Amino acid sequence: MTQATHHCPALMVSAPASGQGKTSVTAALARWQTRSGKRVRVFKTGPDFLDPMVLERASGAPVYQLDLWMNGEDDVRARLYEAAGEADLILVEGVMGLFDGGLSSADLAQRFGLPVLTVIDGSAMAQTFGALALGLARYREGLDVFGVAANRVGSAYHAQLLAGSVPGELRWLGALPRDAAMALPERHLGLVAADELGDIDARLDALADAWALHAADALPPPVAFPPTSAVAVPGDLRGRRIAIARDAAFCFLYPANLDVLRRAGAELSFFSPVAGDGLPECDAVWLPGGYPELHLMALSRNEILRRDLHAHVDAGQPLLAECGGMLYALDSLVDTEGNVFAMAGLLPGKAAMQKKLGGLGMQAAALPEGELRGHTFHYAHAEIPQAPLVLATNPDGGPSREGVYRRRRMTASFMHAYFPSHPVAAIGLFLP
Repeated sequence: MTQATHHCPALMVSAPASGQGKTSVTAALARWQTRSGKRVRVFKTGPDFLDPMVLERASGAPVYQLDLWMNGEDDVRARLYEAAGEADLILVEGVMGLFDGGLSSADLAQRFGLPVLTVIDGSAMAQTFGALALGLARYREGLDVFGVAANRVGSAYHAQLLAGSVPGELRWLGALPRDAAMALPERHLGLVAADELGDIDARLDALADAWALHAADALPPPVAFPPTSAVAVPGDLRGRRIAIARDAAFCFLYPANLDVLRRAGAELSFFSPVAGDGLPECDAVWLPGGYPELHLMALSRNEILRRDLHAHVDAGQPLLAECGGMLYALDSLVDTEGNVFAMAGLLPGKAAMQKKLGGLGMQAAALPEGELRGHTFHYAHAEIPQAPLVLATNPDGGPSREGVYRRRRMTASFMHAYFPSHPVAAIGLFLP
């Protein structure tokens, strides 16, 4: 049977720069529309683990990545098509500024016909707001800027001034106030994880309520999403159980990566190193990224898991340790105060947290299993006294080139891999 084209209203939520309030506006709009009974699907442009946690809570549905380089166009097209078949509204939060990057939010919007909502921090301006909005709308021919929203407005009158400055060819879509009670807290890697905020739902409801005060009901006309098939995944993991660390220290997990493992036939078993869990019975292990530096005492005391992991690796069984997972796999990790904590000791080496960036940017690693794409973003410096299996490359020519280390069937790196970029290669990391 021939698949039908799906039609669904959609918006790319972007801004002139980072820090303007894209996540707050996307979350407010998602929660507002969800509370009115609409089915909202939200995506995040580019690699990010923390914004999607908040946006998932706001919309009630998992948030996937859309990136023309990391995903590939076919994967992006398939995810939008699937979402359009089940949603009343699609929201895509952009990355950085609208035109920033080798493949920008504007490029993604134009490639898939997504109208743009620009979010502008209006806290220190009045009528100039309209000039900035118009400049963004006219900068690139063929880009459909549907409307504009303001963040951090000081009062209803301030919002009125900003709305009045918007030229007639653009739509005023809403505003959020400058209010600490609605702010989404941050730390060194970005937003604080949604699960750590006991009042996250109250904050999201407050954002939706504030949005409703100035919101326009106008949604763009439906976008046509032609039929396409998801990236094929072989069933090579049938009958295999993968143990995955998942807790406050190991929380950076793309839903798309878990989907690849499940579609490959794997049974997934989650455990918590911070809670003192040992290793569940399994055929392979995944230690994803997260915040091990915030839970060093608990991790250093988990002798049972350290013993289990050594037995697993020594037996030649597969283990993937990514970023925070690699920090835990080393001999020791030093916090920003200079305190040294013993880690699992699976890979010789030591690391220290620092206050400056240690790595940032997209990464591609040509592994024996195949090339995987992903990214790096961390505040640690590691000293590993062995040659890497391969060095990842940065497609944008940036300086970050992460080493990928291997000991027997253990693979460790600062790089976070996006499994759908090459499912066969990703699956290969979990095979003997």
